[in-house]
Amino acid sequence: MSPDDAQRIHDTSLRILDEIGVRLEHDEIVALLLKAGARPGAGAREVRFPPAMVRDYLAMTPETVELAARNGTRVILTPDSPPVFWTNPGLYLWDGTERRSATAADLAGVARLCDNLHNVQGVLGMAMADVPPPCRDFVGLRVIAENCRKHIRVLCFSPTGIEATTAMKPLFPGAWFSMGFTAHGPLRWTGLALEIFRRSAGHGIPATINGEPMAGVTGPVSPAGSIVVGNAEILAGIIVNQALEPGRPLIYNLGLAHTFDMRHATAVTGGPENALFARASAAMGRFYRLPSSSWVSTEAVYEDEQAALEKMFGFGTHIAGRVGVIWGMGQLESEMTTSPAQLVIDNEMIDYISHFERGLRVDAETLRFDVIREVGIAGNYLETEDTLQHFREHLFHPALLNRQPRERCPQTLADAARRRAAEILAADNEEKIPAAVAAELHRIEEAYRKRMS
Repeated sequence: MSPDDAQRIHDTSLRILDEIGVRLEHDEIVALLLKAGARPGAGAREVRFPPAMVRDYLAMTPETVELAARNGTRVILTPDSPPVFWTNPGLYLWDGTERRSATAADLAGVARLCDNLHNVQGVLGMAMADVPPPCRDFVGLRVIAENCRKHIRVLCFSPTGIEATTAMKPLFPGAWFSMGFTAHGPLRWTGLALEIFRRSAGHGIPATINGEPMAGVTGPVSPAGSIVVGNAEILAGIIVNQALEPGRPLIYNLGLAHTFDMRHATAVTGGPENALFARASAAMGRFYRLPSSSWVSTEAVYEDEQAALEKMFGFGTHIAGRVGVIWGMGQLESEMTTSPAQLVIDNEMIDYISHFERGLRVDAETLRFDVIREVGIAGNYLETEDTLQHFREHLFHPALLNRQPRERCPQTLADAARRRAAEILAADNEEKIPAAVAAELHRIEEAYRKRMS
């Protein structure tokens, strides 16, 4: 997308917000925005935003978002920062033999695996079948915290559940977890989403503001038309969050936009259009000077050739498009399923693409004229000290991909990845948090479980 394209999308979104508006299904927030300068729309709970109001509330939104992790690392997201990679908020777990509803134990295993995969920088919650739905956000936060020291992205389920997560926040320094929610359009934010934003406000918790139009269903069939609708939804979400908490750190996420397969009546999350939406998310994030986000997904249900095609293409285009937060590691089946084997494969894909993205450095050191002179004509570079000292620096060395002859490669990539995941989990017996902190997490969890029962 060119700067002119981004300007056209912005201008059209402003017309939508000013002339059509959005529905905000929350009376208190509607009243707050009307008092701040919004205008009533044509229907109940419909609000219109003047362009000047959009501009003012965008100006309140920080250009940087800091994501902390309990392993001592922190990431500063900007509109131009290198990408970070998150996992997948699935419903199911695929272990190579069966797909089953994910449980708290499954989430614990995924989190522990992620703690040992160097490209995973954020772990998302999952819909755990053995946990009551209203409790899944704060229980998921506790489960991941006990098993992984990386940044946590809470999967939001209920307003009271989000209150519980805010009670857990002081247990570790910094923004060690973030949250977010999606507009359920077209041009509509539900009461659930808005109440979750309201109850999480005031704590400095980074939030991802998601627009998720489905081209041909909840957005125009043209990708550009869906981008305009999704952008208007995100702008409305930004205004809401800044009205509730001025200066709240937010991540712009248009990358959840997807298409509808007219033949099979299914949502498509791994098609070429999804890469275009991701590119648009990054471009509009830079236009607004906000960090951006998107997902890498596949319709494949196994760790097979389709998963390889769609996910390799997805990671490649997302990285090249400079998306800030790229999530979907371990994802299969249009985000519904998490596969530990696919997590390991995705980790290798990112290494592969990152090595390519380094490009070629051409200077006196890398041209190696002195080494070429030393070896001379018909010599052998394998025997030089230069090759011994520098081959790891210059050459890609996969941890998983096969480079052996057929007779020494008796298994598929998925089999190798499953074996590697099992080895990682078997070797990791480390306690991730102090016992006293774990006890406090459990105390808060039990208190809110009782309150919600």
